[in-house]
Amino acid sequence: MLNRRTLLGGLALPLLATPALAQSWPDRPVRLVVPYAAGGPTDVVARLLAERLSASLPQRVLVENRAGGGAVIGTEAVARAPKDGSTLLFTTVVHAVHRALHGARLSFDPVADFAPVALVGIVPQVIMVPPSSPVQDVPGLLEYLRSGPRDYGSSGAGGSSHLGVELLKSMTGVQAQHVPYRGTAPAVVDLLAGRIALVMDSVATGAAQVRGGNLRGIATTGPRRSSALPDLPTVAETVPGFAATTWNAVLAPSGTPEATLAAISTAITAALGEPALQARLVELGVEVPPAAERNIAQARQFVADETAKWEKLIAEAGIRAD
Repeated sequence: MLNRRTLLGGLALPLLATPALAQSWPDRPVRLVVPYAAGGPTDVVARLLAERLSASLPQRVLVENRAGGGAVIGTEAVARAPKDGSTLLFTTVVHAVHRALHGARLSFDPVADFAPVALVGIVPQVIMVPPSSPVQDVPGLLEYLRSGPRDYGSSGAGGSSHLGVELLKSMTGVQAQHVPYRGTAPAVVDLLAGRIALVMDSVATGAAQVRGGNLRGIATTGPRRSSALPDLPTVAETVPGFAATTWNAVLAPSGTPEATLAAISTAITAALGEPALQARLVELGVEVPPAAERNIAQARQFVADETAKWEKLIAEAGIRAD
């Protein structure tokens, strides 16, 4: 069955080449829980990965959407799931801020109750201003924010579009008043109308506005230039060390056997090495980590670093959940 599915999938994945790895893989279909609604950017990436894995593994990988509560509901479901690798969480940077934003209200600990398995991709954001804005680049943006009171929009308190601007403020000393919206789409409407000065949005959705000329892109927020908007500089080219991205990662309930986690990580790493999947992810604004950064140890370090970074900022800026 493995060989048949591998052939159907096109390219072979080497993860179950040894009996030990085969024995470590769950003996039933794997649920990949996405704590967001179907059809969104996170869901799309999860389904691409699940499809690729299902073509090459003994058990299918099925995406299950458990939206609500700012990703808390789906995350909680995985924390309570069997510790056998049959239920995994496909999450974003929101996982790194759950504890800081919700604290004692959580029924789980995002750190203690989860084991990162694989980093799937980094999704940079893009800083956008209306075409009528005098801002042309990052130095000009910083000068503009220092010259008077300005408002910026975000998808809501604690979201990546909020935290990214707060990080910029923290690292440069500029000021801007936060205006939360129910998603970045309504924030962009007000940005187009000139009612706010800027919005930082994921390149997965913001790149189209920039490429279409509706909004002016100033810079992207990843450690490297974005494949979706390669002509834009990064903020870090002006503000060294700046990085404010969302990301996609796969986590398992803590207590899942290490051999099972290793098998899952190996499978995902192999899938992400396929040029066809990488190309599709790049189209969606997702930057696949270099091969050396896709292993389980790197995933754990990445999530730990992101958690420490954003928890510190949230505490210092006094950010509270909506």
